[in-house]
Amino acid sequence: MQAVAPALERYARDRLFGEVWKRPGLSPRDRSIVTLTVLIARNQTIEMPYYVNVALDNGVKPAEISEIITHLAFYSGLGNAMSAVAVTQGVFAGRRIGSDQLAQVSPKLLPLNEAAEADREKRVAEQFGAVSPGVVQYTTDILFRDLWLRPDLAPRDRSLVTVSALISSGQVAQASFHLNRAMDNGLTQAQASEVLTHLAFYAGWPNVFSALPVAKEVFERRPK
Repeated sequence: MQAVAPALERYARDRLFGEVWKRPGLSPRDRSIVTLTVLIARNQTIEMPYYVNVALDNGVKPAEISEIITHLAFYSGLGNAMSAVAVTQGVFAGRRIGSDQLAQVSPKLLPLNEAAEADREKRVAEQFGAVSPGVVQYTTDILFRDLWLRPDLAPRDRSLVTVSALISSGQVAQASFHLNRAMDNGLTQAQASEVLTHLAFYAGWPNVFSALPVAKEVFERRPK
């Protein structure tokens, strides 16, 4: 950076690593999850080896990184996930992380909230069943009755990944549902606010400012 953009190097050193990563509103582990999500969702592989190593050092387990990549195949696209697989493979090999430390292929799933899922399924079917029944069916069968119930990434962390991916990709239309879900899954308002601050640096101010009205509405409508 010194040879190309010395001012950027100063901002990264002083503001990003010197301040943002040290802010108390979000743990280093959570910041690693958010940062990895942004890099995978935006297919930014150059920085990925460094941040995969940082995530492991900050307590993100190999199985959790495996699940983050798998989850993002559905929320950011298979191609982006496959790029992340290729990069992460090298990091895992260098740290001698074997398949025994990765997420199971077919684990025992977490319990399903039948009432909440039935309500979601009904609303989506009524809205879009006539438009694309295949999308509606796979949304139920693969995403909410399978992917979201996989145990190697806690529901709160899975929501954290989803919200971060949506905001960093500019997909704010889905952010309200998933931010509410994240907070139902245990993400506090203070943590959600700090996620936005962190994302401003890694996903860009425009994406975060596009998401701020959505977050404001969610925060105001939730019970105090």
